[in-house]
Amino acid sequence: MNEHPISRRDFIIRTGKASGFAAAACAAGWVLHEPLRRPFDRNDEAPVVRDMRVPGLSPELVVGHGSDAVALTAAVLTALGGMQTFVAQGDVVVVKPNIGWDRRPEQAANTNPDVIAELVRHCVAAGAGKVIVTDVTCNDPVRCFNRSGIGAAAREAGAEVLLPSDARLREVNMGGAMLGRQRVFDLYLEADKVINVPIAKHHGLTRVTLGFKNLYGIIGGNRSRLHQDINNSIADLGNFLRPTLTILDGMRVLLHNGPQGGSLDDVETRNTIAASIDPVALDAWGGMEFFGLAVEEMPWLPLARDYGLGTEDWASLPRKDVTA
Repeated sequence: MNEHPISRRDFIIRTGKASGFAAAACAAGWVLHEPLRRPFDRNDEAPVVRDMRVPGLSPELVVGHGSDAVALTAAVLTALGGMQTFVAQGDVVVVKPNIGWDRRPEQAANTNPDVIAELVRHCVAAGAGKVIVTDVTCNDPVRCFNRSGIGAAAREAGAEVLLPSDARLREVNMGGAMLGRQRVFDLYLEADKVINVPIAKHHGLTRVTLGFKNLYGIIGGNRSRLHQDINNSIADLGNFLRPTLTILDGMRVLLHNGPQGGSLDDVETRNTIAASIDPVALDAWGGMEFFGLAVEEMPWLPLARDYGLGTEDWASLPRKDVTA
């Protein structure tokens, strides 16, 4: 029994407050939900897959050790059969480093510029019609390309260096478990070959950034939304863009406070470069080698394997070790 019946005036006030709260909650829900829903909508348009792998090649793992990044990059490529194994005469090749952050090379947040320059030189020597180096950055792109040293190194090596711009983003349907329609840098839709060149580093959410995570840099817009289901997002990106080759830069490794880092105390010199056409195996190896992670601690790997992108069992691949 209600021992304190409310008056008609109190009823109107309380009803008004409740209605206002409900309206506000609905509005907040719409505002919070809408940015999540819209980018992942699908329509009847067929999903796009950019498969830039070279048919007929057998996956193997090449691991190189040495303190000279240029010589070591060359040695790893030679062990893989040379860049001509992957790049044909006239190919438009996009080299995709991690240039996400306004950091110096020694801070190890971005790919080593000497590795990128040597890759460009080998692509040119193999007869590529054009070599483009680019990335969709997190910080200001001009500062990222300059301060990382990648912009200047790539130009001097013979590449065209392109900064990202909204005008070059094209919306496609990735048809993934998490990612439907996304805005993709058009270079990745038009290239003949893509060489993915991540740096191995810590990441606060996924524990590590390797090859699959590096593909975040092919899309524009608010990428933080992908973090809500990051493992499926990572696997979807790898299924959409299947690189010709993945080369993992482990010359300097950011072990803590990634992905941006900043302190040299978080960086360890490992003088290692590894490569494979199997991105799943390379991520599994890199996570173990640099961070001691088991496959179970990198949940995007089995998702990528289920897409048919490779195997987590990197030890089952033929392996070559080189020094330079």
